[in-house]
Amino acid sequence: MNDAPPNDTSPAPPPGETPRYSPEEIAQLFLDAARDGQADLVAQFLQAGMDPDIRDGRGYPALILAAYNSHLETVSCLLEGGAQVDLRDDKGATALAGVAFKGEVAVARRLVAAGAEIDAPNLVGRTPLMFATMFNRTPMVAYLLECGADPDRRDGEGNSARSIAERQGQAAIVALMPRRRPA
Repeated sequence: MNDAPPNDTSPAPPPGETPRYSPEEIAQLFLDAARDGQADLVAQFLQAGMDPDIRDGRGYPALILAAYNSHLETVSCLLEGGAQVDLRDDKGATALAGVAFKGEVAVARRLVAAGAEIDAPNLVGRTPLMFATMFNRTPMVAYLLECGADPDRRDGEGNSARSIAERQGQAAIVALMPRRRPA
């Protein structure tokens, strides 16, 4: 009896033979493993020669997928496997911007330790500090400021992390920011 779905016309591999996957299917398995935090599987893919900077169909590199989903061990595995820490998605955002938005300080620490650019702007000029401020991620704001993030850097619309915090009434975040530098 054939257990294959009726729409499946591909021949089954002979007994004992490994199924064959297309390069696209292999890449998707790798990206799924990164997004799902399967660090051991990601490590196996990397050891087999997988490009650590491969992107999914929406333009997200494996590192951004792992970081955004708070998978610290997978982030470390990708970085140790050669992933570019500041590789950007199609909107110009880095992994640090994603974790700043989510407030994942532990993952941010790992990215910064690997050399992530603290004030890396996306295509409209928003920095990780701006994202952390917009979403009231106070511990992340404190960490990014400790790392030297500029609260007065402006995006393409003229907003800064400081002006965002002031406009949103985030007194605790404003209090964390050093006084403006004299012009």
